[in-house]
Amino acid sequence: MGYQSFDYRIEEGVGVITFIRPNTLNSLTLQIYAELGQATREIAVDDAVKAVVITGQGNRGFCSGGDVNEIIGVLMGKGPREMLDFTRMTGALTKGIYSIRKPTIAALNGIASGAGAVIACACDIRIAVPTARFSFLFNRVGLTGADMGAVYLLQRIVGMGHASELLYTGDIVGAERAERIGLVNRIVPEDQLMPTTMELARKIAKGPPMGVRMTKEALEVQRSLNIDAALEWDAYAQAICMSSEDHREGYLAFLEKREPRFQGR
Repeated sequence: MGYQSFDYRIEEGVGVITFIRPNTLNSLTLQIYAELGQATREIAVDDAVKAVVITGQGNRGFCSGGDVNEIIGVLMGKGPREMLDFTRMTGALTKGIYSIRKPTIAALNGIASGAGAVIACACDIRIAVPTARFSFLFNRVGLTGADMGAVYLLQRIVGMGHASELLYTGDIVGAERAERIGLVNRIVPEDQLMPTTMELARKIAKGPPMGVRMTKEALEVQRSLNIDAALEWDAYAQAICMSSEDHREGYLAFLEKREPRFQGR
């Protein structure tokens, strides 16, 4: 898989996407939107990828959202039909990241604002440097905070109260507060961001592919289930995994005091 607008590599089962426009705080262009959407579809069916990391080049910006000149300026001259086509495309990107049935981690090397903040929220886990910041700035420029799934994602991560405040005001949230309200999982020194993130991603990638996929699906599906339905979901899922070769390998590895070698079967 070759892409022009961002860097992509696979390292020990981890697919790493890196935005490569540090001079614009890794802002998004229409090409990036299109290629990133394509990447999520290809990664989803690539058995070589067991986990995904998204990050940005430089030490100032993870992703500052849509490029002011290349997207926002261009859209100013468009009509409602073109506007809707664009907003649906941006939402499709969120769905592409969110729907990958593999664990995803955002390594936040700097500011994540607008669409960049939503991309981070679409990931399962967020690890940040001390200077990282979030800004859901849509209301500040006359737009609704309901953009690219921001409302859907944010209230599930930080709760209704914090989500309401952040989306109404568009205020900048520093790393410490983000960690306190659960918006990021942990804060690490700048020089430890990628080593820490990759260590976690590799650890996840070494796990049983079927079991990890079902865990991710359960985290999503069971938000809307009652306890009886959730327990029944668990029973079916676990029975399937208990019949797998990976479970047998995990059992033998435990008995033989060695690391398991999972194959996804």
